Amino acid sequence: MNARPILIIEDSDEDFEAMRWAMRRLGRHDPLERCCDGDEATERLRDRDRPWPRVVLLDLNLPGTDGLEVLAFIRRDPHLRSLPVVVLSTSASEEDVNACYDLGVNAYLIKPVNFEQFTEQLRVTLDFWLDLARLPEPPERP
Repeated sequence: MNARPILIIEDSDEDFEAMRWAMRRLGRHDPLERCCDGDEATERLRDRDRPWPRVVLLDLNLPGTDGLEVLAFIRRDPHLRSLPVVVLSTSASEEDVNACYDLGVNAYLIKPVNFEQFTEQLRVTLDFWLDLARLPEPPERP
């Protein structure tokens, strides 16, 4: 098992627990790390002593520093800019979708309300990003 975590930036305890439950149901045992808001996420990502995440699952509607600001932070930082980021949001707003792609998000997914659909969406997402896609290696530490 790869020790690099999936970084989940999600303020909703319910959504995070649904994600954990869906992963167990899918038989996935990937290590998870959670940040509950954008400020915690940027601080965690600045910490070069912590493992570089394999992929970031990012909610947009976060308290404090929102998901767009977290995404902009990731794409501005030379150490982080190649990190794969997938937005998982309840927002279907064209403005949000376009803003995320303008900032360099790798994918934008709308969270289904139905748990079965959510589980399938998570399965497809993790199968692609963790099992099929060739992900970048963490950059050398300065």
